Amino acid sequence: MTKAPTFGEFIMDRQADFPFVSGQLTRLLTDLGVAAKIVNQQVNRAGLTTILGASGATNIQDERQQKLDVFADDTFMRILSSGKSVCGIGSEEQEHFVRCGEDGEGRQGKYIVLIDPLDGSSNIDVNVSIGTIFSIVRRLTPMGEPLTEKDFLQPGTSQVAAGYVLYGSSTMLVYTTGTGVNGFTLDPAVGEFFLSHPTMTFPSKGSTYSINDAVKARSDRPTQDFIDGCRDAADAGFRGRYIGSLVADFHRNLLHGGIYLYPSTIDQPQGKLRLLYECAPLAWIAEEAGGKAMDDGVRIMDKRPQSLHERSPFYIGNRHLVEALEACRWARRGGQGQNAPSKGLTPAPIP
Repeated sequence: MTKAPTFGEFIMDRQADFPFVSGQLTRLLTDLGVAAKIVNQQVNRAGLTTILGASGATNIQDERQQKLDVFADDTFMRILSSGKSVCGIGSEEQEHFVRCGEDGEGRQGKYIVLIDPLDGSSNIDVNVSIGTIFSIVRRLTPMGEPLTEKDFLQPGTSQVAAGYVLYGSSTMLVYTTGTGVNGFTLDPAVGEFFLSHPTMTFPSKGSTYSINDAVKARSDRPTQDFIDGCRDAADAGFRGRYIGSLVADFHRNLLHGGIYLYPSTIDQPQGKLRLLYECAPLAWIAEEAGGKAMDDGVRIMDKRPQSLHERSPFYIGNRHLVEALEACRWARRGGQGQNAPSKGLTPAPIP
């Protein structure tokens, strides 16, 4: 039986196949894997230590920080900034970006990391799967000059790598560099990620919709029409599945087929999820796996962020389901406006 390659071996063996890849990017991806293992150890011990519960502080998103949020943020910051590949880090947990390097100005290093250190942290105390989401872009300012905010405000199309780590019954690292999506499972006995899910793609058909029901009630009419269509198709196999942890919901839909929705609402017209830290990296993974990711009519990958913590409506999953949602929007507008859906789509999804 051929041994599956480790994450590090896989990166090295296929380095020449990846666009923009370099020794620095290889080291950076390796460092992300190391930090994920450290966070995983704490997640697995959470019920036995004092790491559970709220830290007593709130982050820039005005969300209560859990102790594991703080630990994960500190861990990724420490590991990534200690290498020479990274010139700057933007974290969902911190208001401002961090410049790396000996001078603290980010003059050296080719890459910028944008990261949600611990997604779904509100589920920690009840032992539900949580995750880390990361995105890597190249710096825009010339080497030797201090980083500026514009280095971080790049569209999803500028990413050179993106991925997530799922901390659950097993721990998985899934990533892309633009040549497909590959998944690695952590073997706790040896402390290595091994290739377990090569060339991941969405199934040809998806029959799961993932949305918080409370959010659905406050969303726009096309989104409600779409969900009602899904429920009407229950006899044909459509079903609702919602964990409340973005990484876990997305991962399930990637493996089994489905669509995740977090729409704009009356109280959050710009959406809730962060464009740079959550939407853009998962959008690239989805597209590389044959899926699609949109906001209210615009491809997520094309959106140009105006601020570090910009939010966005988010619809992601099987292409035919996302396009069925677009058809609902088109129908509600009476077929007017830009961004017409693909031909042949109907407002109600058909499994």
